[in-house]
Amino acid sequence: MTSTPSPVIHPAWLPAEAFRALGSRRVRVDTAGDAGLLVGTVLAEVSRACARFGGSVQPPEAPADLVLTLAPRSRGDAARHGGPRPDRDLDGFRIGRRGASTVVTGDGPAGLFYGLFEVVRRGEAAFDPGLADERHEPAFGLRVLDHWDNVFVHRVMGQVERGYAGGSLFWDDGRLRDDLTRVGDYARLLAASGINAVTVNNVNVHAGETHLLTDRLGEVATIASTLRPYGIRLHLSINFAAPVILGDLPTADPLDPDVRRWWSDTTERVFETIPDFGGYLVKADSEGRPGPFSYGRTHADGANMLADALAPYDAPVRWRAFVYNHRQDWRDRSTDRARAAYDHFAPLDGRFRDNVILQVKHGPMDFQTREPVSPVLLAMSDTRLAVELQVTQEYTGQQKHVCYLPPMWSSVLGFQPTGDDGPTLATRLSGGVLSAVANVGDDPFWTGHPLAQANLYAVGRLGWTPGRDPAEILDEWIGLTFPGTPRHLLHALMDDSWETYEQYTAPLGVGFMVRPGHHYGPDVDGYEYTPWGTYHFADRDGLGVDRTVATGTGYTAQYPRPWSERYEHPDTCPDELLLFFHHVPYTHVLHSGSTVIQHIYDTRFAGAQRVAEMQAAWAQAAELVDPAVHTRVTERLAEQRRSAEEWRDQLNTYFHRKSGIPDAKGRPIH
Repeated sequence: MTSTPSPVIHPAWLPAEAFRALGSRRVRVDTAGDAGLLVGTVLAEVSRACARFGGSVQPPEAPADLVLTLAPRSRGDAARHGGPRPDRDLDGFRIGRRGASTVVTGDGPAGLFYGLFEVVRRGEAAFDPGLADERHEPAFGLRVLDHWDNVFVHRVMGQVERGYAGGSLFWDDGRLRDDLTRVGDYARLLAASGINAVTVNNVNVHAGETHLLTDRLGEVATIASTLRPYGIRLHLSINFAAPVILGDLPTADPLDPDVRRWWSDTTERVFETIPDFGGYLVKADSEGRPGPFSYGRTHADGANMLADALAPYDAPVRWRAFVYNHRQDWRDRSTDRARAAYDHFAPLDGRFRDNVILQVKHGPMDFQTREPVSPVLLAMSDTRLAVELQVTQEYTGQQKHVCYLPPMWSSVLGFQPTGDDGPTLATRLSGGVLSAVANVGDDPFWTGHPLAQANLYAVGRLGWTPGRDPAEILDEWIGLTFPGTPRHLLHALMDDSWETYEQYTAPLGVGFMVRPGHHYGPDVDGYEYTPWGTYHFADRDGLGVDRTVATGTGYTAQYPRPWSERYEHPDTCPDELLLFFHHVPYTHVLHSGSTVIQHIYDTRFAGAQRVAEMQAAWAQAAELVDPAVHTRVTERLAEQRRSAEEWRDQLNTYFHRKSGIPDAKGRPIH
């Protein structure tokens, strides 16, 4: 277990300086002799910080400026449980002043650990005599990052599918990395942000990766042991067809007794090898992956089979709801990819085992820059649900563009299913699961773009407090990652960067318009005549997808009132989602007062101009940040400006030619 990353690796939000306030004081870790693994990690962190900054680790009962202690009911729990078990060890903690000391009281060893990093985040403010007494506990019990890492380099997708930060932290072209130091450093970073689980392989489980479940399980156990000191539990993506590939069975039918026995026996061996194993993640009957449909069974049949195998170990199976027909006829406007998840899963509500978690993408399509909230998240009251976010920027600039995503995620978590006065989606899912597709690789800056680290940090913080202002989270990340740098500089680049990205890419919620395959850069008709179901239906009269009940696919009916009514009519549909729900003329007047076509022109020009301003502002920061960081961000901003101008020119030209309507402001359109 290392104290800090290698000097060639950026320390992200845990530079040594972040520990100065804690490390320069007298600290007492009062755990009544608890020798559990997480308590040991807390002691090691405190000892290193004090050794660096001149503080001291105090003996029992000695005066201290900071006291880290366990609630009486939790002492010894970690030792009895044999290690960090987030389903048993309590994550919550209390922080406040007791006389001349700041006291952190963990509900369990995990809570003590998270309380330590709360002190690190606050710095000197944690020792203010006026510090208010506060209770902290996570809104989501399981806060998991799903890596799309391939063990073997895939001939199309490479080492990390949809990864934009180099190779895998875990795997190196077919084998486990010899040195897992960075994995330990990564676990430390994640834990400091509030994450408590990681899935270490791609949801598209190819034949080679299927063996992680059996004859390569020892490698998985090695990763688990590296993550464990920071309370990170390991999850594994599995292949539904594994009994056929690995077990020499003729079928993977979830109702076949031999198949069920195979999964039970295999899962028993997994837990014998990794006692704190987190559970399975499954992509089935989606984009060519095997699943229960091959045997005439339902998704409930498939998920319940795996849930039964996991039940003796109190572990879940997360079953992805990303299921749709990816071989559509683009001429058939009655088939709607957005409907698919609801149509497949809503009828199964109440038929899943208690340890099945249906993992639902936050929007109905595929992590677009702007989508409505998936209606599946609003419909299945008798099924455990996880909301899935995408930290890796597949459709939001691929970590070549500054695009701070928490404002989008907050709009999802803060969505009110029953209307403006009702509870939020996060409240509805409270205590459940927040999942996010990871954006990390072996790049020295972890995420390729140094500023993309903010998205990785923020997903953990939102897992604890989903209602928190994204600007506050960004400010916290800036203070930790760039101590001494004027915060307004980075706020100016990042606060509105999601909206800026939206301004120069696909307009008004219509989505896609990207180059097929790699999904980077503009191609308005790139997917328009393909079987993937990602259409905009632009013609000479207008654009957008009619998803209304009255004249379209009927998708709006999947929402509860009042949203079904708001989305059904163009005059009540939010502007930013208009083209997702409606096909309208180019002259349709938005609530903003602009026509659709003029909005397209104005926002494309504004977005590209805003990127130019960001580039100029960053150039002025050369003396204020680390030269390596400045160079990398400068390179990425140059590419973002080139790409934004390409988006501007291609979209404006396309829609000018399609509509025949000129820009009212007379700007050049090619």
